[in-house]
Amino acid sequence: MPGPAAAPTVPAARPPGEAALCEARAVTHEFLQPGGRTLRVLEDVTLAIEPNEVVALLGPSGCGKSTLLRILAGLTRPTAGAVRDHGVPLEGLNPGVAMVFQSFALFPWMTVEANVRTALEARGVEGGELRARVSAVVDAVGLAGFERSYPRELSGGMKQRVGMARALSVNPELLFMDEPFSAVDALTAETLRAEVIDIWSAADRNPSSIVLVSHDINEVVYMADRIVVMAAGPGRVRTVVQNPLPHPRDYRAPELLRLVDELHDIIIGGDLPDGRAAVPPAAVGIEPLPLAAPVEITGLLEYLDARGGQDDLFHIAADTQREFGHVIAIVQAAEMLAWVETPRRMVALTPAGRRFLKLDAPARRALWREQVLALELFRVLMDALDRAPGREVDRDFVLEVLALHLPAEDHERVFRTLVQWAHAGELFFYHRSSRKLTVG
Repeated sequence: MPGPAAAPTVPAARPPGEAALCEARAVTHEFLQPGGRTLRVLEDVTLAIEPNEVVALLGPSGCGKSTLLRILAGLTRPTAGAVRDHGVPLEGLNPGVAMVFQSFALFPWMTVEANVRTALEARGVEGGELRARVSAVVDAVGLAGFERSYPRELSGGMKQRVGMARALSVNPELLFMDEPFSAVDALTAETLRAEVIDIWSAADRNPSSIVLVSHDINEVVYMADRIVVMAAGPGRVRTVVQNPLPHPRDYRAPELLRLVDELHDIIIGGDLPDGRAAVPPAAVGIEPLPLAAPVEITGLLEYLDARGGQDDLFHIAADTQREFGHVIAIVQAAEMLAWVETPRRMVALTPAGRRFLKLDAPARRALWREQVLALELFRVLMDALDRAPGREVDRDFVLEVLALHLPAEDHERVFRTLVQWAHAGELFFYHRSSRKLTVG
């Protein structure tokens, strides 16, 4: 493989009149849900990918990172807005893009060599050129000697190398990577990141630029020159952070760690603000439920109790090996129930949270029910159930309530979460066979 080389960390200014490699302009995207409702996952997103840069899309689950990547690649047509390839409106697939997926996406009945050949054969490459290019990329990703192995015979890291080889074999101008290292162990992920940067840094290389989707802050600071921090509900660009550190980078370098902390604070500032703004009672509406299960919320409380009642948010994510965005959702849920508070980067048990942990199972259910009924969404549903004949309502009625009060949320996921929360407090129950919610 090419040795480490200093690569440009900030793309050179684009010459006058020259277009970006690809670009999203005011892109909005919605998915159609059951019943004709729509879920907006991206709203007014503008982003240009320049030559000679690594761009990372960083943000919580549900902020539309992967959807934006697919739109730039031409795999998904946006609901509104425009996508351009070198300044020209994109029609169909972007011909300069190759993708590496989280799930490897290999054909299990094909050898390493055959998996790589498929991408080239689809582009009409054949004969000696086909064999030469397969051999070159298999060697470049460190799989020489494994050409005749099948995916079942490979480790997770080796499978991802096959995916990388297949993408690189077509000599792409843009390499799109959708959480490519999340399915491998930490040490393998570090190695693969370094190898991708080595390949990109070579003077005679393609890809010219890389776009990486990730939820791992350390990963994007190590790899990216420009970090696009996204917010959810619907997905939008919160801010863009330039990373001027030269390649190759050191995970332990003070400059890199300072940028990691800066990104931590940006994310916390948007997702877990200190305190709560004073809102007049008349202005209080239905709050969206964080998508966290009751067992995860209780697990967080027990985790904090075992560590003296508090811990750093990012240490919690690293220690539990959970996606950072999902840890934020669990913390937000516990805070909504008044069982934790979040002073800056810390998550701390409240007196109510400590009391909950000391109770036996029946008393916990009663306290859970009490805290859940303090939330407007559950009060609205309980009022509807109390008024309904037989104290039961249809699932579709609840989805309509969610659509009315929480139009930007994924109503199906919120429905599943509220059913779990209600069941944990024996507030009401959902019967799948009849598709009805009932009390008792």
